[in-house]
Amino acid sequence: MVISYRGTLIRQILRRCHRAVAANKNSTSLTCFHGVWPPTERRDFEQHMRIVPDFISEAEEKQLHEEIEPYMSRLRYEFDHWDDAIHGFRETERKKWYPKNRELLERVRQVAFNGEIMPYVHILDLAPDGVIKPHVDSTRVSLSSLEFNSCQITDACLLPQYCGNTISGISLLSDSVMRLVRADAEKYQQNSSNASTEDTSYRQQPEALLENNFYADLLLPRRSLYIMSHTARYNFTHEILGNEHSQFLGNPVKKTRRISIICRNEP
Repeated sequence: MVISYRGTLIRQILRRCHRAVAANKNSTSLTCFHGVWPPTERRDFEQHMRIVPDFISEAEEKQLHEEIEPYMSRLRYEFDHWDDAIHGFRETERKKWYPKNRELLERVRQVAFNGEIMPYVHILDLAPDGVIKPHVDSTRVSLSSLEFNSCQITDACLLPQYCGNTISGISLLSDSVMRLVRADAEKYQQNSSNASTEDTSYRQQPEALLENNFYADLLLPRRSLYIMSHTARYNFTHEILGNEHSQFLGNPVKKTRRISIICRNEP
């Protein structure tokens, strides 16, 4: 009993330490704000959309890549996603990891999540010419599809499953630019009581209008960790820009092949 309590206490201390380190490394210089932001919106955004540069080392990136590459290299890049949100991608999910990579995912849990992360980790491999189109995440997942949306489908699913409000991803192999544009919060609020359980549009794709709007471009450096939650995830469209539009502070950011190791939390 005493040993169990001490183990829990130690994990809590480690979690606080990791979060403190992440907060110190979080660089606001990786975010470029456009348009006129209401002060409360910007404050909430900065709290709910964070980037931790150099979250993993070159050696850790290599060991992650070496574990997933044998399987990913056998898949073909697809250009017709089930909800038309992604072009030029291949993806899978993984539950079992080599011990050293399990340690990396534990670091993600400590920094990004208050509770347990979902057991299946989403691996999204974007081709050099691949893009993720503007979309607003949903907390629901289609029973008719075995692909990832915001939650994991398992063989035991009988009803729509739900995941938590936080998503976090490690960027491998390439820098990229993520753009978040303010959407109609009321229309696309996923936790609304008006949401129909029979709605099959599980990833909403409102038009990302830049004119007379406010938005942010975020530089996601290779080996960084992004943490997106709450209003940043549900009140803004987010996308990974293609190379024809990929720039940050006026400087081109060439995206090559990019792999995201994506974790989500329990509801």
